[in-house]
Amino acid sequence: MPAIVVTIFLSHSPPTVWEELRHIDRHVRWMADAQRIDFHSEQREGVGTTFDCHTTIGPFTTTDVMTVTRWQDEVAMGVIHRGLVTGRGEFTLSRDGTGTLLTWSEHLHFPWWCAGPVGAWLARPVLRLIWRRNLSNFALQVRDEPGRDSRAG
Repeated sequence: MPAIVVTIFLSHSPPTVWEELRHIDRHVRWMADAQRIDFHSEQREGVGTTFDCHTTIGPFTTTDVMTVTRWQDEVAMGVIHRGLVTGRGEFTLSRDGTGTLLTWSEHLHFPWWCAGPVGAWLARPVLRLIWRRNLSNFALQVRDEPGRDSRAG
């Protein structure tokens, strides 16, 4: 399946955006589909961090086992997913004028019993909609800076 990619422009600097994004345990505050995160160890950030993300979308509930595979402060956080749906995802931050463009990309693979590529194709617009909303929620979590606006992309 081709990547699902959503972006949002934030009027905050990459360090400000990263300061919120880097807290994996806070992702449940802005990801409507993420119900709970349980870490496998004391490690909470950086490459090698592993955790279960209990996810609900409509009537479907699953637990993703995630491992952080990329961690570049103020630039990117990448994970691999193991569970019902497998694949990899990444958040990237890039300076855009006086703000930051936050991009969320996911390459997901659905099992044959969830209709495989057809199931992924059918889920694509739903997931894109949920993740766009999640990024809008994330924008509300980032520290406000006076005199600046955010616009969703």
